[in-house]
Amino acid sequence: MFKSSAVRFSLLLTALALATAQAQTLRPPAYPLITHDPYFSVWSTTDKLTDSPTRHWTGKPQSLEGVVRVDGKAYQFLGAPPTTYAPILSTGESQAYTAQYTLTKPDAGWEQPDFNAQGWQSAPGPFGDTPEARTAWRNSNTDKDGIYVRREFTYDGKTDPAKLLLALNHDDDITVYLNGTQILNKPGYINEYIYLPLSTEGQKALRTGRNVLAVHCVSPRGGSFVDVGIVNPITSSAVATATQTGVTVSATQTDYTFMAGPVDLRVNFLSPLLLDELEVAARPVTYVTFDARSRDGKSHSVQLFFGESATLATNTAGQEVIADAGSTTGLRWLKVGTQQQPVLQKKGDNVRIDWGYAYLAVPEQANAQLTPGSLTTLKTAFMNKGTLPAGQQATGTAQENGLAVSLPMGSVGTTPVQRHLMLAYDDLYSVQYFGQNLRPWWRRDEKTTLPALLQTAEKDYARLRQKSSTFDTQLRAEAERAGGKAYADLCVLAYRQAIAAHKIVASPKGEVLFFSKENFSNGSIGTVDVTYPSAPLFLVYNNELAKGLMRFIFEYSESGQWKKDFPAHDVGTYPLANGQTYGEDMPVEEAGNMMILTAAAVQMDGKPDFARQHWPTLTKWVGFLKRDGFDPANQLCTDDFAGHLARNANLSAKAIVGIACYGKMARMLGDQKTADEHLTLARDMARRWMQMDSEGDHYALTFDKTPGSWSQKYNIVWDKLLDLNIFPDEVAKKEVAFYLNHQNPYGLPLDSRRTYTKSDWIMWTATLTDSDKDFQAFITPIWKFANETPSRVPLTDWHETTNAKQVGFQARSVVGGYFIKMLERRLAAKR
Repeated sequence: MFKSSAVRFSLLLTALALATAQAQTLRPPAYPLITHDPYFSVWSTTDKLTDSPTRHWTGKPQSLEGVVRVDGKAYQFLGAPPTTYAPILSTGESQAYTAQYTLTKPDAGWEQPDFNAQGWQSAPGPFGDTPEARTAWRNSNTDKDGIYVRREFTYDGKTDPAKLLLALNHDDDITVYLNGTQILNKPGYINEYIYLPLSTEGQKALRTGRNVLAVHCVSPRGGSFVDVGIVNPITSSAVATATQTGVTVSATQTDYTFMAGPVDLRVNFLSPLLLDELEVAARPVTYVTFDARSRDGKSHSVQLFFGESATLATNTAGQEVIADAGSTTGLRWLKVGTQQQPVLQKKGDNVRIDWGYAYLAVPEQANAQLTPGSLTTLKTAFMNKGTLPAGQQATGTAQENGLAVSLPMGSVGTTPVQRHLMLAYDDLYSVQYFGQNLRPWWRRDEKTTLPALLQTAEKDYARLRQKSSTFDTQLRAEAERAGGKAYADLCVLAYRQAIAAHKIVASPKGEVLFFSKENFSNGSIGTVDVTYPSAPLFLVYNNELAKGLMRFIFEYSESGQWKKDFPAHDVGTYPLANGQTYGEDMPVEEAGNMMILTAAAVQMDGKPDFARQHWPTLTKWVGFLKRDGFDPANQLCTDDFAGHLARNANLSAKAIVGIACYGKMARMLGDQKTADEHLTLARDMARRWMQMDSEGDHYALTFDKTPGSWSQKYNIVWDKLLDLNIFPDEVAKKEVAFYLNHQNPYGLPLDSRRTYTKSDWIMWTATLTDSDKDFQAFITPIWKFANETPSRVPLTDWHETTNAKQVGFQARSVVGGYFIKMLERRLAAKR
């Protein structure tokens, strides 16, 4: 029986609604909005889009704000105005200052306001050995005096002292005095500015008129830094908020729905990271699409406001910026960046880009107004009149300025009205590679400009929206077939995060280099033991990117700059890839990683060309593994946060699998003799491994076999995936059975030493199972962790299995390892 078109359409809408409802029940720890690279990455960390300012993945506010005006009434639907801090006594984060200081212990009473500081030096603050310091002060193991700093300031008495905050950043122990009264004594160190309530003692000590803040900081170890100020927090007046009715995260999109009075509003953030189109994936362009329609059958006058803070283009909120406007065929745009433009002059972990330009662009036919200036002023004007004032100031500090657009949607009825805009970033140069500054992949021809790229992106808008939605559906379906619904939820959540922790550039030879950044770990660039867990996603979706994760490590060794017979740990500190900066090697770890990943890449290629290009280097590395890999000396592995281990059984297993991988590649190259030699050796080693590490019902943490010790042997998964047949099946079966009896509510601990875990490794351990029931037993607690963790940050891969709290790390690429179950299916199809 044929149904009428109206009935069929009704059934289609019902099916789509059901699919959307089923698509995501997982509550993400954070919601991706803009996801392109380690610098251009903005998230919402609350379930409602208006409950907090949007943030860079590091947690610093990078505010996006959206307001819809319906029949003259304004509703905020995106972001919350970030708190700004008016200085009573500024820190170096907001503006330069001069202070008196000494590095020798002063006379008693040095903290008193009337102390005679004759002989002290005057210099610009902050003080330390970081890029933010303006005067050098370095730690000393022998000099225990540290640094003493005095600053004078005037307080007008108008602000209630109870509202004031102490702004500080220190490394290490700090003591703070106000007018001779101790107001803070804080041990340890921090690596970013924090705001603490001015203590009761500080409130009492503060005087109208002249004041003296005195600071003592010691740094007997590690880095050095000190900066202290007093600020008054200021928040913008409250605005009525739209009612959020839903949010769905798919692989490339985050989709919100709202009710704004009588109008329904849908807001879609699309970062089209389609890895089968490298040119598209490398574009730093996010689309934001708005759909509005009447809920009551009547027509309503609707306008939209979208604001982008200038902090998207700065490391700190106090940096001076300048904005500009322009147009190209079919497009109008605004851009903002720092006045200084220190290209590739900063490196490190908890830093944001402060060179290049953030863009906001709209198609010409949208009849939009674009204006730079104070976002507070622009938003207020829009809420009052539905338009933006012209001629606003385009310079000042980042926290006070931004880019804004008003989009008239006209008279909105029951037929949806749609508008869109684009957010983009031109970083000019992305990475320094052994002294040479490299452009981003999209600009490798040295000719393409960001406005020209925006033109291309605009022409691609409709196609990419459709293709991204199709891809999102396909990814979820494939993930569900591989590992079930909970597994699919986690892969969807990991997809954009894993890609956006990298930057795609062209090597001097024109080849793809795919540089990772160790987000909230140590900031290393191109870390091999970060590549190792993240690689499954790229092996599945673009093997050229998987090889791009390894090329620079091969080149580092083959250039002669890295002279050891095992691979480097990294090639620098992001974004400077000029050679390893990590303080300690991971010899067996990195040699095993490179061997395994090269074998996986050539297996996905179906030909050994990539291995052939680097065969002498691989031969050197396998020689190291044969010599030192089986019973590893005391050294770090990828789980370096857990400390050194000698005779690490999981690391030994990696070495054995790495040797077998060399044999497999030799066979692909037609060298059967070498293949047989290495595969036989690996099998012999595996039998010895079983004898040396057996603890009855499981295998121990180390060959020393400390009673009761155990660890996840996740490295053995490659034996299964690459069909090496090195370890007998009984090894995985015995381990899996043991693990299933040692899980906590939020997952399987990494090993017997602590209760924390790494969720990427659990995914690999789960892939060792032979039954879906056992696989789900490992996956369900990870899903529960992601859904319930109180740590509202881009997905952490290092969490406590007892309470789901973040232990460390966030927004890292290693969640690409979640795709290993899908990779298993892809590799099986290659055999």
